Amino acid sequence: MEITGRITKDALARKVGNKKQVVNFSIAINDSYKPKGSTEYKQITTFIDCSYWLNAKLAEWLKKGTLVQLFGRVGLSTYIGHDGSAMGSLTFHINSLKILAFAKKEDTSASAVSAPKKQNSSDDPDDLPF
Repeated sequence: MEITGRITKDALARKVGNKKQVVNFSIAINDSYKPKGSTEYKQITTFIDCSYWLNAKLAEWLKKGTLVQLFGRVGLSTYIGHDGSAMGSLTFHINSLKILAFAKKEDTSASAVSAPKKQNSSDDPDDLPF
């Protein structure tokens, strides 16, 4: 199965057991459709939790906003909730991952421009030695 979407927040690598590590993240898939009898398109966003077991070092590249193409399978986990009701969740188990577009870097120059400059006394025209 193949899915493509944007990462919703930075990926986290965590240890499982003594030797294994897993990279967990979530992606958002945007889609649209036109209901029957309507002239307007409806937007829908689907969020999918993902796990990648093959290379934990990849987590440093999987930042919020990165566009990824994932290949793998869907896994189902079931459990009993706090209120005693049956619950379930889907996780996409990744076999192969392609980064299609990296996230935009934060603009650090904006913070540097807004910071006030410290003026040296030698730059002051009223403080001339003659």
